[in-house]
Amino acid sequence: MSNQKDRPAKPNSKPSKSRVTWFSAAAVAVVAAIVGGIIWLAPPPLTPDDADVVVYKTATCGCCEEWVDHLREQDLHVSVVNVRETRSVQQRLGVPATLGSCHTAKVGDYFVEGHVPADLVQQLLVEQPENLRGIAVPGMPIGSPGMEGPNPVTYDVVSVDLEGDVAVYATRQGQTAD
Repeated sequence: MSNQKDRPAKPNSKPSKSRVTWFSAAAVAVVAAIVGGIIWLAPPPLTPDDADVVVYKTATCGCCEEWVDHLREQDLHVSVVNVRETRSVQQRLGVPATLGSCHTAKVGDYFVEGHVPADLVQQLLVEQPENLRGIAVPGMPIGSPGMEGPNPVTYDVVSVDLEGDVAVYATRQGQTAD
């Protein structure tokens, strides 16, 4: 009587279920390792505590997104917080109602209201003037960062000091869209 173990395997035999299960599990493990490695290598999202600039804006505002992109292109670390409305943030940060715009940012101890150029935001971070509450571009002037377009205008960036006095901080010529 011959032993079944001594028989040669049939050339067209199917792999056993345990072998298929093992290969399937190995394939899933390899894919999971690759995806997990990619996720692990990706930088974590920036939190407001880690950011140079925390922008408060509504989720649907396109020019706000353009301004955020402008800041990031200038190597500022930006965190975005979508809110239903910005006026409550403006009030909390001390932005005068007359200077309101579509988005408000917190930069260190300062507010930055509206479409302020990135170099002035960087200047604020470096100089940290003791007598200012913040800077703003009132309204939405055509040609300011995030508002580039035809017929750009010259616009003022204003500062607000600790007493609430407003003064011209810088004057800029707007830019056309690329």
